[in-house]
Amino acid sequence: MLVEELQNCLGQTVTVEGWVLRMRRLSKVTFLLLRDRSGVVQAVLDPQLLKGQSLTAESVVKIRGVVQAEPRSKQGYELAAQEIEVMALADQLPFNINGEELNVPLDLALDHRVLSLRHTKTNAVFRIQAALVQAFQEFLNGHGFVQVFTPKLVASGTEGGTELFAVEYFEETAYLAQSPQFYKQMLVGAGFERVYEIGQVYRAEKHATTRHLNEYVSLDLEMGFIESEHDIMDLQNQLLASMFAAVEMNCPKELKVLGVQLPEVPQIPRVSLEEALGILQREYGKMHQDSDLDPEGERLLSQYVLEQTGSEFVYVTDYPWTKRPMYTMPKGEELTASFDLMFRGLEITTGGQRIHRHEALTANMRRKGLDPEDFTSYLGSFTLGMPPHGGLAIGLERLTAQIIGLGNVREASLFPRDRHRLEP
Repeated sequence: MLVEELQNCLGQTVTVEGWVLRMRRLSKVTFLLLRDRSGVVQAVLDPQLLKGQSLTAESVVKIRGVVQAEPRSKQGYELAAQEIEVMALADQLPFNINGEELNVPLDLALDHRVLSLRHTKTNAVFRIQAALVQAFQEFLNGHGFVQVFTPKLVASGTEGGTELFAVEYFEETAYLAQSPQFYKQMLVGAGFERVYEIGQVYRAEKHATTRHLNEYVSLDLEMGFIESEHDIMDLQNQLLASMFAAVEMNCPKELKVLGVQLPEVPQIPRVSLEEALGILQREYGKMHQDSDLDPEGERLLSQYVLEQTGSEFVYVTDYPWTKRPMYTMPKGEELTASFDLMFRGLEITTGGQRIHRHEALTANMRRKGLDPEDFTSYLGSFTLGMPPHGGLAIGLERLTAQIIGLGNVREASLFPRDRHRLEP
């Protein structure tokens, strides 16, 4: 039986299983706090029940006893133990996980990840993350999207870059996928029209920052028969509002534990990159030489939009052709039908309209210095009739970190992979 169910079992004999949160031994009685996935209960034991047993914090136990009212406990009841079985004894712990905060360095917490994940606040992060993913699925399922699963071993990079992890693949070299982009587009053209995927992607970037991972979870979608990239932005506006509403409904306990206030999702403001750079120069004296936003620029722009509109989100649109992949739909000679979404000062989404005509796509590849012969299997689908389409990708760990207010994106990854970490 779960701890949270005991409130309905006063006077009944029950059995609960979980971890020893802490113990207090007195001469005539022992108080034990037991934790399972649903909560914590105090058990009252006769010391004789533990005679000959050396019980430690985080040991796994099974307790059989009677649920009785106890106004002095936080729950209003406690468990009068009749039997206790030690199912697995825990060794000496490298740090304490039973305080209000997990006050240990992040790398130490990650080195002992199974232990640190038991902390109430750390555990709550990933329950919220799971709720976000479920809500992403439910919204898209309800809007005609089909969930797909695409290869993570590929013959080439989706963006023609060098930031690829090479893998031995029998007698050939394969690569870990940077994105499901090509497959999403091909599946739109395969007649599904609307597809989404939740899966790992890999970037061989030698970053060591608080905002980058080398393996992360990407929430991808692609949809056909759009008019422009604004259709994708409109959809994401609804998507995020629905996701946050679902988390609010399904994770009240976790939000309370973390002290998180979910953001409102109004009609998200949209500014072109040119306008954004102008705002940064006018308001903050910040010059950008390469026509792009650096991390400080993202933060300052978000601050400005929040002050002016009250929105914690802002779309930045119309990125230069030089800054976007070869499949991005051009707007004139220099710009593209693309966007990024900033949330509380950090980019969490990249998206836009894609080129859907074969001849235009091959021409754009050549203009980028790429050889269309290297993308034959991808390009072939564009000779079979491809509708106008576009899509986006949301970084799950970044979204989670920004919602909760985590200082490092690795805190929003169960087992992060970064420049220096391959274990656990």
